[in-house]
Amino acid sequence: MPPAARERPGRQTSWRAVTLVVVLLTGILFAVSAQESEGTDLRAGRFTDLASVVEAERQRTTRLTGEVERLNDEIERLSTNLGDRSVGRVQDRIETLVDPAGLTPVTGRGLQITLTDAPEDVRAAYPGDPNDLVVHQQDIQAVANALWRGGAEAVTIQGQRLVSTTGIRCEGNNVTLHGVPYSPPYVIVGVGDVSAMARSVGDDPYLDIYQADAAASSGGVGWAVDELETATAPAYDGLVDVLWARPMQA
Repeated sequence: MPPAARERPGRQTSWRAVTLVVVLLTGILFAVSAQESEGTDLRAGRFTDLASVVEAERQRTTRLTGEVERLNDEIERLSTNLGDRSVGRVQDRIETLVDPAGLTPVTGRGLQITLTDAPEDVRAAYPGDPNDLVVHQQDIQAVANALWRGGAEAVTIQGQRLVSTTGIRCEGNNVTLHGVPYSPPYVIVGVGDVSAMARSVGDDPYLDIYQADAAASSGGVGWAVDELETATAPAYDGLVDVLWARPMQA
């Protein structure tokens, strides 16, 4: 029987070397793990962090649930107060003031007054101050004030409703109303008792001067009065808050 075959010496040496390297690397890995963990489980942190997140979300949910309950209680309380007498009094006052504040439309008989500048040829030939032949903001204001004094329920200029915060400003050849510039002719309408408004306009000394200029033989500013069977003053739809004010000087 032939002798058993022997492994080559070089093969055995290689396996021994590989085994030694694996053992060394394993030892190093264990040592590093032990140092980093400091005696604790390296993977335990994942579960600890997850538990913290869950707890934080639970607390947040609890807090939001409490906020919802508080808001629901407040809504219920406010809803109950809608029937309170004090609220009813305020609502009645609001309804009383909405109409005079210009927030509702008004329809009725009307008195319409139209103001216009003098024709250009008249202004060119006029020897005096050319400002005498154009409509100014004070002319428009005088008409509006006369209509109010005559008991007008509502007044419009160029179709825009006048309210307590309305300002009429002259800018160059135009008049600005509620931030919108307008050119002549200027149409002012009062809704209410036509006879009373006409008397008030006729008794106004400032408007007497204006009408005298309008009636000048050489020509002047325009003046026209018309009674309207039906006139509508639309509800004011602009800003109602006073943003700022300056006290009048004594």
